[in-house]
Amino acid sequence: MITFSTNLGDIEIELDFEKAPVSSKNFLKYCEDGFYEGSIFHRVIKGFMAQGGGFTAEMEEKPTRAAIVNEANRGLKNVRGTIAMARTDAPHSATGQFFINLADNSFLDFTATTNAGWGYAVFGTVTAGMDVVTKIGRAKTTTQAGHDDVPREQIVIEKVTITR
Repeated sequence: MITFSTNLGDIEIELDFEKAPVSSKNFLKYCEDGFYEGSIFHRVIKGFMAQGGGFTAEMEEKPTRAAIVNEANRGLKNVRGTIAMARTDAPHSATGQFFINLADNSFLDFTATTNAGWGYAVFGTVTAGMDVVTKIGRAKTTTQAGHDDVPREQIVIEKVTITR
């Protein structure tokens, strides 16, 4: 169990090591290293998703480890309350950024081993704190440092707690 203590409240996340072992271990390692502490939810799209894990409060991109393999083909679905790996257009480019689905987003699910079909790998579920996730999802956004959908008032991951 991972708990993100944010300035809006706590979010508890259960990782799925069985169906998404690479993504779960990657996320856990970033948590253990303190990587997410002080980072922000830098992209929030109402009714879609809240993305974090890649930027400081000053909107500086954080350096990451190497990209991991995309596990979107392992059966987990992008439904409301799941957490998935964020990536570029390249299917196997996920590093440290993640997003929480604010709605059922089946169009993000795996459909084929093509660039367009790979989808986004779900690796866990929010088990407590969906009220906090809902608050994050309602954030008013702006454009900042060349990025769209940035919350006007920062949403900061202040502390990460790992419970085994």
